[in-house]
Amino acid sequence: MTAQRARLRRYAAAMAAATTVATTLTGMAPAQAASADYSFNAAGATLTDVRRITRADVAAERGYTGKGIGIALIDTGVAPVEGLTSGNVANGPDLSFESQVANLRWRDTYGHGTHMAGIIAGRDTSGSGFRGMAPDAKLLSLKVGAANGAVDVTQVMAAIDWVVEHRFDDARNPIRVLNLSYGTDGVSNWMKNPLSHAVQNAYRAGIAVVVSSGNTGGAITNPAFDPYVITVGATDMRGTTAYTDDQVASFTSVGAAPRVPDLYTPGRSIVSLRVPGSMADAGYPSARVGERYFVGSGTSQATAVATGAAAVLLQRYPWLSPDSLKCSLRESGPYVGGATSGGRMLDLDRATAKLPTLCAVIGPRSTGTGSIQEARGTSIVSLDGVPLTGERDIFGPLRSATWAAASTAQRSWQGGDWMGRPMTGTGWSGTQYGQANWAGRVWSGTDWAGRVWSDISWSGATWTARGWSNTLVDGVPWSARVWSGVSWQHGAGGAWMK
Repeated sequence: MTAQRARLRRYAAAMAAATTVATTLTGMAPAQAASADYSFNAAGATLTDVRRITRADVAAERGYTGKGIGIALIDTGVAPVEGLTSGNVANGPDLSFESQVANLRWRDTYGHGTHMAGIIAGRDTSGSGFRGMAPDAKLLSLKVGAANGAVDVTQVMAAIDWVVEHRFDDARNPIRVLNLSYGTDGVSNWMKNPLSHAVQNAYRAGIAVVVSSGNTGGAITNPAFDPYVITVGATDMRGTTAYTDDQVASFTSVGAAPRVPDLYTPGRSIVSLRVPGSMADAGYPSARVGERYFVGSGTSQATAVATGAAAVLLQRYPWLSPDSLKCSLRESGPYVGGATSGGRMLDLDRATAKLPTLCAVIGPRSTGTGSIQEARGTSIVSLDGVPLTGERDIFGPLRSATWAAASTAQRSWQGGDWMGRPMTGTGWSGTQYGQANWAGRVWSGTDWAGRVWSDISWSGATWTARGWSNTLVDGVPWSARVWSGVSWQHGAGGAWMK
């Protein structure tokens, strides 16, 4: 903690001298494009390709690999597959519906979170050379999405709160970056939006929140529209590692001025780790690459690339604030073709070689007192045909104003209870398959359909797919016998393609 306080003092001194800039930067000259170029396999861009495209390989040669930086990944869990069992991945609380099934707790039954984890911090010990963007960072996974992608916005809010309140639990790897490859179409004003308030509370605690812009090709999703987060769009690398031919990927939500993506990173046909038997794997067999890998496209993947890059730059300049980290990343590379405004790419060679850009976003703070239902938009989960709607979470009524006050004060969690709801255990329960695990907990009380949690059949659920194809689609409507939900896919990046 002493070292952390010293870092914070250095940060405060640097920010005192920082130049305030507008939220959206314009009129800057393009950076010099990388000269190296080679074509990659048509099946997709491997992480070796992505590391070369973003110049993470050059940063690594200088010793910048994310070491000492903690990253929180709020997603569908992380499977203990090769590349994620070398000791740099830990499983925090499982807040998903599947947390009530012992053999599903923490595990990625969807396949999305593992794909993100591989991009961010994957590393092999077998000599294969598989490396993510920040292979020496410490990744903390918080599972909120079930096998069919079902997740309520309040579960995501609870996960963000937990990260904020536990960010210093690992003193050697404090949480500095939060990856949220998720979004809803509930675009109520960010000043009152509860999900937006949750990410702002993380930002004000010194955590850079990296969020997918969305896959609709139009408006930026919630909470990516919040001006305090790092909003990421995806590029189509067009089969090479040259900057010169990159374009904004057609599915990317580009928004409109003043809120457009802060940064563009590779997001089409990214090869990362596969979870055999997961929902994505079973529904999309053509996306498999050999036995271990899987191809995915979306601003989710682009966000994971940016998250790893953020950890690399924070190792280089550990005193950077979330604002200055954003400015330094988005000023590092050249402009991308097809961007309507802003639209710069990532160059970790340049970012780690030059002095960072110090800046601060000046603007009002959110209140979080708006409607929870409006934050959901159309991203609704249901139980036996009963949708979860209104001002409540999965356990019962919840006033956003009450939650917002507790979240802002970093008191929404008391032990394993969030806002008085019994959601998880109170400490670590040991290590399995090379991953440390936070203890689980049996839920008490009733759900929104009036049933006791213990009466709900969780095992043996079957599902069908409607709408999968070999093209990237938005809002793939998976459904299950017990749970149904499109929240994860409808957000920022759950679609897969080859």
